[in-house]
Amino acid sequence: MPVISLFYGSYCNGDEVARELVEMLGYDLVDDREIVREASKRFKVEESKLLKAMAGKPSVFNKFTHERERSLAFLRGALADRMRADDFLLFGLIGHMIPRGISHVLKVLTIADMKHRATVLSKKENLDEKEAARRIHREDESFVLWVEYLFKSKDPWSPELYDIVLPMDKNSVESAAIVVCDNIRSDVLRVTDASRQAVEDFILAAEVGLKLALAGHDVGVEAECGTVTLSINKHVMRLSALEQELKALAGKVSGVTGVETRVGSGYYQSDVYRKFDFELPVPSKVLLVDDEREFVQTLSERLQMRDMASAVVYDGEEALSLVAEDEPEVMVLDLKMPGIDGLEVLRRVKREHPNVEVIVLTGHGSKEIERECLGLGACAYLEKPVDIDTLTRTMKSAYRKLKDKKSRESGEA
Repeated sequence: MPVISLFYGSYCNGDEVARELVEMLGYDLVDDREIVREASKRFKVEESKLLKAMAGKPSVFNKFTHERERSLAFLRGALADRMRADDFLLFGLIGHMIPRGISHVLKVLTIADMKHRATVLSKKENLDEKEAARRIHREDESFVLWVEYLFKSKDPWSPELYDIVLPMDKNSVESAAIVVCDNIRSDVLRVTDASRQAVEDFILAAEVGLKLALAGHDVGVEAECGTVTLSINKHVMRLSALEQELKALAGKVSGVTGVETRVGSGYYQSDVYRKFDFELPVPSKVLLVDDEREFVQTLSERLQMRDMASAVVYDGEEALSLVAEDEPEVMVLDLKMPGIDGLEVLRRVKREHPNVEVIVLTGHGSKEIERECLGLGACAYLEKPVDIDTLTRTMKSAYRKLKDKKSRESGEA
């Protein structure tokens, strides 16, 4: 029987409709967390990273590290394996990754207008309806980001993404399930040789995508009967060299009979193609914290020329917020800043995020302050003006220290 992919707006009875359908059809229920667990086990990656790739904000470092693309390649691989079977209901965000070409998948959305959703939440948790609406908008942000990433659309409820849209302010759970059951028996959704081939194409594309992601590449991948098409969506100076490298990698995947490349619509935009090199002995997630904007922006550019991906913030409050959301490997920290000063940032970062290696870089130092910084856990103390080579050597040393620490912790585990 066909596969059902069910997505939902919060407070729209999506989980109840899913359970009703599973009971009525005898299907297996597979949710996002199950796919995450399978991907985590198969590819030896933390579940939290995979969940963040789906539902979290993109990392400020991602355009350099392609960490999100690798995580989604793992998830796509686990989902593709699952698609070898039928008779299951896929519940959550992950169903959006199923290509439209697999015609025996029925894509369903349960949704309602904001007034209805806010009323449901306000009654459930005794909230003011305006506060309930604000909370729902916040919860919807992850859905918007996910759909924008996959489809370049900011509307996760767009009817174009689904075969059936069920307004739950007008349907009961039972009536919604009956609508789905009536539609799933349509001849259009029958499992055919063509739809089976589409699944095999999806599996092959997922395997090629994984191969390229693990090599540090970020390209679109499609497959059709053994022929793989790779889409380059960022500008690259030596296109022919990149195409040769991509074709060589993709051609090694079992089942690939031919590889084609093309430039996508994003190729002509200003973004630059960057392959991530996993072997470089430099940190890939560097946070620069300094209120001297021109200085720190120039420093960021010079570090990027040395293959160090860096993000920039201009005060201590921003720094603490970013570290809490997206922990860097190395932080280069100024001391004298408005608001929360560098010493307090250092103190809180080392207390709450001990794996972040902090290099203090200040123009207002002294031996006494240096001793205090090192005592608080800074791995190095430098004074401005600093030679860029000295700074990069210090950053590489901090990164080696971090890798050695993680290696020891991994061995002990």
